[in-house]
Amino acid sequence: MDLVKLSNQFKLMLFVGVLILTGQLVSSGASPLEALPGMVIIIIIAMMALVLKDLVPLKFPAFAWATLIAFILTLPMLPVSAFLMEYINKVGFLATTTPILAFAGISVGNKIGILKKISWKLVVISLIVFSSTFFGSALIAQILLTMQGTI
Repeated sequence: MDLVKLSNQFKLMLFVGVLILTGQLVSSGASPLEALPGMVIIIIIAMMALVLKDLVPLKFPAFAWATLIAFILTLPMLPVSAFLMEYINKVGFLATTTPILAFAGISVGNKIGILKKISWKLVVISLIVFSSTFFGSALIAQILLTMQGTI
């Protein structure tokens, strides 16, 4: 494990966390101090995902690891779930999307040559991925909300 790389990733996570809290302050006027514990939890989960990505010999992206860790930690049957949800819910969703979309745009902008080679196939693949993600998320939500008796 490269500690310099991990340190740089942590610094980037802190920077993104500050961006998110600032975005939340500007967009909704919510206090950054109130959302700070939730942001710290999100950064810890993100760092755990980055470490797992380097340690586990699978081609599994860090984003997927973060999603899996967060999913497992917030399962209703776990004792830490309520604690985590209480603090993470104070971090606004829209505030988190701004840095993510900015980094995605930069990433795509660096690969414009590859995108030109893919051409119309990218549209078809994007529609399949977006549709699959939507229906997969809806299916998981339906199952979990039914299990909870919410719907």
